[in-house]
Amino acid sequence: MKEDCMELVELKNEYDISRFHLSGEVTACRSSAPASTTTSSTSLPCGVSELPHQKFKVSVSFDRCKITSVTCSCETKDIFWCQHVVALSLYRIRNAESVRLRVPISETLLQMDRQQLQKFVQYLISEHHTEVLPTAQKLADEILQQRSEINQIPGAPDPTAGASADDDHSWHLDEEQVCEQVKSYLSQGTYYNANKQLNSLFSKVREMLRAQDSNGARMLTLITEQFLSDPRLQMWRNQGTPMTDKCRQLWDQLGALWVCIVLNPQCNQNEKQQWKILLEKWTKIDVCPLEDPDFRPQQHGAQRDSYKGGAPVLPRTVFHRALDAVEMSWDNMHLKHILSSDAYCSHVPDSSSSGSFNSQGQPLWHESLPLCAARVDSLRSHGHTEAALRLAVAVVRTMKQQQLSAQRKWHESQQSGSCGSTNTSSTSCGSSRTVPTPCTSRCIGQDCVLRSGSSSCPLTSVATTDGWVGHPLDPIGCLFDTLADASIVPDDQRPRTPTYFGVLFPLDLIGLEEQHNNIRPRYHHVPVVGSRDRSETYLTLAFEVALIGLGQQRIMPVGLYAQEKACKQEDRLIAKLQEIDLDNSLVAVLRRQAIVLLEGGPTSGLGLGIHPESIPMHTFARFLFLSLLNYYPDLAYEVGLRAMRLPVLEEHEDSDDPMGGNPSSSLIISRYPRWFTLGHIETQQCALSSTMLSAAKGEVMRLRTVLESSQRHIHSSSHLFKLAQDAFRFATPENGPRHPTLLSVAFELGLQVMRMTLSSLNWRRREMVRWLVTCATEVGVEALMSIMQNWYQFFTATEATGPVATTIMSHSTIMRLNLSFSQQEELSGCARTLALQCATKDPPNCALNALTLCENEALAFETAYQIVIDAASHIMTSSQLFTIARYMEHRGYPTRAYKLAMLAMKNVHLAYNQDTHPAINDIHWACALSHSLGKSELTNMIPLLVKNVQCATVLSDILRRCSMTAPGMSCPHPASLDSNKHHSHPHRSRGCAAPIKPLSYDRPPLRQLLEAAVAAYINTTHSRLTHISPRHYGDFIDFLTKARDTFILAHDGHAQFTQLIENMKVAYKGKKKLMFLVKERFG
Repeated sequence: MKEDCMELVELKNEYDISRFHLSGEVTACRSSAPASTTTSSTSLPCGVSELPHQKFKVSVSFDRCKITSVTCSCETKDIFWCQHVVALSLYRIRNAESVRLRVPISETLLQMDRQQLQKFVQYLISEHHTEVLPTAQKLADEILQQRSEINQIPGAPDPTAGASADDDHSWHLDEEQVCEQVKSYLSQGTYYNANKQLNSLFSKVREMLRAQDSNGARMLTLITEQFLSDPRLQMWRNQGTPMTDKCRQLWDQLGALWVCIVLNPQCNQNEKQQWKILLEKWTKIDVCPLEDPDFRPQQHGAQRDSYKGGAPVLPRTVFHRALDAVEMSWDNMHLKHILSSDAYCSHVPDSSSSGSFNSQGQPLWHESLPLCAARVDSLRSHGHTEAALRLAVAVVRTMKQQQLSAQRKWHESQQSGSCGSTNTSSTSCGSSRTVPTPCTSRCIGQDCVLRSGSSSCPLTSVATTDGWVGHPLDPIGCLFDTLADASIVPDDQRPRTPTYFGVLFPLDLIGLEEQHNNIRPRYHHVPVVGSRDRSETYLTLAFEVALIGLGQQRIMPVGLYAQEKACKQEDRLIAKLQEIDLDNSLVAVLRRQAIVLLEGGPTSGLGLGIHPESIPMHTFARFLFLSLLNYYPDLAYEVGLRAMRLPVLEEHEDSDDPMGGNPSSSLIISRYPRWFTLGHIETQQCALSSTMLSAAKGEVMRLRTVLESSQRHIHSSSHLFKLAQDAFRFATPENGPRHPTLLSVAFELGLQVMRMTLSSLNWRRREMVRWLVTCATEVGVEALMSIMQNWYQFFTATEATGPVATTIMSHSTIMRLNLSFSQQEELSGCARTLALQCATKDPPNCALNALTLCENEALAFETAYQIVIDAASHIMTSSQLFTIARYMEHRGYPTRAYKLAMLAMKNVHLAYNQDTHPAINDIHWACALSHSLGKSELTNMIPLLVKNVQCATVLSDILRRCSMTAPGMSCPHPASLDSNKHHSHPHRSRGCAAPIKPLSYDRPPLRQLLEAAVAAYINTTHSRLTHISPRHYGDFIDFLTKARDTFILAHDGHAQFTQLIENMKVAYKGKKKLMFLVKERFG
């Protein structure tokens, strides 16, 4: 930026007046556009487009080595100085000798006589008459008045002579522009650019604090006041809705910045008191966001006061942490020694857990970790990097000592038997239950859960609700950054190609909002100054503090925002750990921490005796597993298996997806406090299990152990299905050998998924069934026979006869398995047995598939057919029976098809106006089948037709079709395949052998059908006339025309139709237009 400004401009007429005021003209001398573009103007960083050689007048005021005010004719509207001001200032710094130095203007005026003074004033007014003439006239009027205020004050102000020693002096900050910019960004809502700009303002504040610029606090004050003036706060409060996540993140940063400011070690008591008054004023504003983003008043939704013991207590706001920090002091001598010297130590060993030094004499600092991190952050923010690093080292050493102390207490409590064989306490839902206490500190994959609140073992209640990971001040991230920054290789030594952690198992962490640079930082070991441990470096301490923080047992926070914040902070920390290349020192730290976490008891998220509401360690354990796998595989699997547990669900044995309708998981989702991130947690649990399965694919015992742990701890059928798919993919790579053991694991997981979803709804059930058949096909014929023999454990009857058995018996499956004849017969036998069992259990849905599966074996086919006949009268619908009857005809069994069609016709009912009923095609087919078989079959069919069908058009169509040819004449069937028990039909035989006359309308069976058709037309005619409208007259005339064609088929049909017309004319003579149309058509 500085070099660009110098290259873009040239200066002339620059003056430095008594080193208090600098003025000059800045001219753009060349275009800053790239060489490949042609442009006539220059776009400046300050947002102003300027023409080449355009001149700008700049004025800069100084006071005690600070620029106190700036002006420029470019009129840039921004919170930062324009590049013309920067260029002039740099020119003054680099070319001090070439700038003409002038005395203050008051000194020059003293050297002028009256005539010179008058000429000076008049020329000044003439030069700038539009700007200064009103002011000059006003001043002249006041001076001419003897008693004016200006005449009572001796002398006159001189801005070029510098300010008074008592005047406030600070770097120039355009407060109006700061307010306008922040207000503008907030008005844009949650747009990405607005949030980016506000985050850059916060970064600018930290930059000012590091430079010890007092404007940092001033700027943050202006930003805060604009934030509190945001109209959305009042809207959210009135509506009772929480603010958006993006906005809440900005408020969290704002609160953390105020903690940094009030914790400034150089801040005196008066300044702290001023900050306290300001913060207290802000906390009393009604719309001030609360510290807990998910806080909801329990009784009075519109009031912020909560009541305890009758006294109103305001809930804590985002500024209360800063108010707490105001009371913190830097006067402790032990703390001062830590901050001031690397050599500070004690020569007297101290083994107590609360001492000021550890066993090596190194200083410790006992304070709440968020407060410790706030001190470190404040020191770094105000430029005290070395002091911040020393305090961070002391804090991490204290954390390590407290971790070992908690581990020792847990072991002592286990050995002394203070924790009995059982532990009874109240769960979060209020019920009391007895839970077995674990007897060993190194059990693998066991359900080791102790309830909080036990009186027998105080260590089971140590889970903290205010965890380090997910805390608004991000203490672990702050300590890690402080120590890691001290270990970064300088820029000129960094590699220019990115490297990645984990070649075999890349961590695909989801939901990271911040994308890292392509070239990640490279770290190296820097020994801790003054340390007595040669292996202790800033990098190992950074690595260790992240591991301790991630491994802390912490209770799931109450609200959605807090839960998501914890997940995101965990992901960011793990991503930072991934950027560090592992070496022997770091692997040693990993191993030590993994063991301590496993043996740490209830203080560790990987220990025993954890609270059932504890946040699971799946994501962290996956990182540990991948990091340790190539060095300490046994320890890696121990960590992974221990972390597989999900205590909040493991009190329910049959948990499943909330969407699947399982009541236990729905209880977890809907109860208070709710686990909003349960889906994400179960996804990470599945990812951990998938990673371990992939790593163990060549080791049978470990593979079996991981499988058992997954089956016991994964309670979601969808995630278990995802795990089964992953195992199948690992077992059957596109290029490379197959892994039969892992394939069998995928098959077992698939069977468990089938059992879990058999009685519960799951929208992916169909996909799951198809996948299991595919998996079983890859395993072999034994697996296929197994799922068919035990189908009732995994499938519904419809699934078993449909996608399961049909797919298994398909030609492609048989060819893929390359089965021998005996194996094919055995598989077919299993399929037929399954088909008959399913048809017996659910005839309506399974009969057709059962017949298809049994069609190659006569006895089985006859059995399936008899099942259909038995079920036809009381279970099956006409549509199902018609479908099976058509199948029978297609397979060459017309007699059986006719029998099923007769049974189906008994269940069909068509009213007079149902001329578009879906069963009409089936009725036509049944009558055509009866007609093709012979007169006897047609004679049996027509009474059912007349009884159940009142639709005139359907009856008349069937009547005409049956009269076109003689019964049995069509011979549409080949030689009958029906059983010998069914005799051949003489009508059909005669029809094929000798010509027979078509049936007469005057004789049975068509006479009965004709009479029914005529009666149906008469009834339909009167019914339609009752509710007819003029727009339907044309359709009605067409209907009568069809009716006449049917009437004339009868012996006295013409007379009947004439009588119908006459009755219509009398009964409906009021419908004149309709009757005119009837007379016109029919006379």
